[in-house]
Amino acid sequence: MRKLDLYIGTTVLWSIVAVLLVITGLAVLFAFIDQLGDLEGGYTLKEALIYVALTTPRRLYDVLPMSALIGCLVGLGSLASSSELTVMRAAGVSLTRIVWAVMKPLLLLMALGLVIAEYVAPWSEVQAQARRSLIQAEGKTQSSKHGMWHRQGHEYIHINSVQPDGRLIGVTRYEFDDERQLVRSSFAREARFVDDGQWLLKRVAATRLFERHSEVEQLAEERWNIALTPRLLNTVVMEPDALPISGLWSYGRYLADQGLSAGRYWLAFWEKLLQPVVTGVLVLMAISFIFGPLRSVTLGQRLFTGVVVGFVFRIVQDLLGPASLVFGFAPLVAVLVPAAVCAVIGLWLLRRAG
Repeated sequence: MRKLDLYIGTTVLWSIVAVLLVITGLAVLFAFIDQLGDLEGGYTLKEALIYVALTTPRRLYDVLPMSALIGCLVGLGSLASSSELTVMRAAGVSLTRIVWAVMKPLLLLMALGLVIAEYVAPWSEVQAQARRSLIQAEGKTQSSKHGMWHRQGHEYIHINSVQPDGRLIGVTRYEFDDERQLVRSSFAREARFVDDGQWLLKRVAATRLFERHSEVEQLAEERWNIALTPRLLNTVVMEPDALPISGLWSYGRYLADQGLSAGRYWLAFWEKLLQPVVTGVLVLMAISFIFGPLRSVTLGQRLFTGVVVGFVFRIVQDLLGPASLVFGFAPLVAVLVPAAVCAVIGLWLLRRAG
């Protein structure tokens, strides 16, 4: 029985890996084509290739659930087409054992996905974003394409680029009074985090606004007291779906402490945390299809079904996620509802097949 489990698991696992490489390759190709529109100045074709290469781990992680669904349909479907599953069932192998044989190697793939999401993809994404932002925002007081905005108290801040070493490039600050009147604006070429918990701004050009006049000042250095550490800033500058689970948790709590909306970050947190569950549910549904409506169809029909189901699932997720932010229900619900529906369908079909 152990050899049988190994045979089933290996067949399905290699099919999933093959599909994962194909879908990731397509995602990388489309990303590269998208970057061609941003080629200007120092951002050359070589830099675009480097950026796409560095963002590949995130893209691989994003397509893992769909790849697992389609790969399981292909791998297990090949066993069904050659009547091997029929022979196994006739020999007394239970449906539960076949499901477990498929799920065992998938657990390894899920664990690898979590490692990529928590450690590999965030690091490479920081490198990619920092490199591109530094090149495209060079010499500009404020980059309209890249960088990030942040608010703390009465101060609005734009940062062109956050480097992996914690150094900030191009810091624009707008300070308002209690009546929401602009009282000071400034631009610093660079900022570094110093030991006393403050930032040291360098080469600062500032303008103070008064009721009837303004004053311009040039400063070599200026202290800046703000509750943002380099670690938090590396979180702020990234899109939520590119952040690690721990970063989403810490930044979500930071935004809550500041009285700011953290819905997007909690939604991304639950999506990443529950992705192994979602992947397992999609594979369960794929298994139920093989023993149910897709038992005797062609490989092309199985591929088509997998793509359609995967896209429908992703569309429902993408609709429920923003809906939770607009209508105010818990992001956890938006993540669990599609998975729960798929689990019910899969278990119902397996029960009929059993």
